Amino acid sequence: MDLRQFLMCLSLCTAFALSKPTEKKDRVHHEPQLSDKVHDDAQSFDYDHDAFLGAEEAKTFDQLTPEESKERLGKIVSKIDGDKDGFVTVDELKDWIKFAQKRWIYEDVERQWKGHDLNEDGLVSWEEYKNATYGYVLDDPDPDDGFNYKQMMVRDERRFKMADKDGDLIATKEEFTAFLHPEEYDYMKDIVVQETMEDIDKNADGFIDLEEYIGDMYSHDGNADEPEWVKTEREQFVEFRDKNRDGKMDKEETKDWILPSDYDHAEAEARHLVYESDQNKDGKLTKEEIVDKYDLFVGSQATDFGEALVRHDEF
Repeated sequence: MDLRQFLMCLSLCTAFALSKPTEKKDRVHHEPQLSDKVHDDAQSFDYDHDAFLGAEEAKTFDQLTPEESKERLGKIVSKIDGDKDGFVTVDELKDWIKFAQKRWIYEDVERQWKGHDLNEDGLVSWEEYKNATYGYVLDDPDPDDGFNYKQMMVRDERRFKMADKDGDLIATKEEFTAFLHPEEYDYMKDIVVQETMEDIDKNADGFIDLEEYIGDMYSHDGNADEPEWVKTEREQFVEFRDKNRDGKMDKEETKDWILPSDYDHAEAEARHLVYESDQNKDGKLTKEEIVDKYDLFVGSQATDFGEALVRHDEF
């Protein structure tokens, strides 16, 4: 599927969504939960396994013997120890947990990287991205699907330049990740807010008023009666979104709305794992301390079988 077909499909999906006015569009970027399991170590360490490895990777350890699990865990510990000082700190563990939870992002970047690094030099320039993404469609002044590709390209170029920290218009893989997933990077959050405001601010006055806010998530389609959730959103706008009560949201108010300061689940889990494994209570972990408590960090055939027995007995 080329870009034009993809965008046409996206347009149809959008139209379909708008034909169902009771469905709510959510622009808020929340940190996801680390696991859908209950965090109760007295019952099992399933939550910790999901948090430490990611849910899909955690399943693979359940097929390993305890010895195999320990060996693989030891290799992971070497990756977590970023400064190679022989210890794993809370911060290093937190960074690893966030990486494990967002592995899908890096897999997405790998897929896109192959299609955009045209000269295979390990970098993606703006020219490479532009040519691979837009190519011939920019030569068509009146595309059949009605999309303004030149406008989209200008917006992409602005975001690319923001992600490109050294300003050479050539992205490393980390910069390319920031370009594709800006909500994951602190230095890209202003562009997330700017793009969101441009999408919603229909009168282009630089603010989001109440009707623009509601109009972005709900289409009347001739219906006089609004769903209850729309009335609730009107109240949310007046009571919480519009903090200075001037009838509209500015950049900072919009940022507080779409990028809230969530509870840091990764840091809480990192502190929990260190507390439970730190035998000498020095506030950091050695590889030996982690492997000694391997069943807290990862599963194995033994832990999976043991938990199955517990579930069977409870049943």
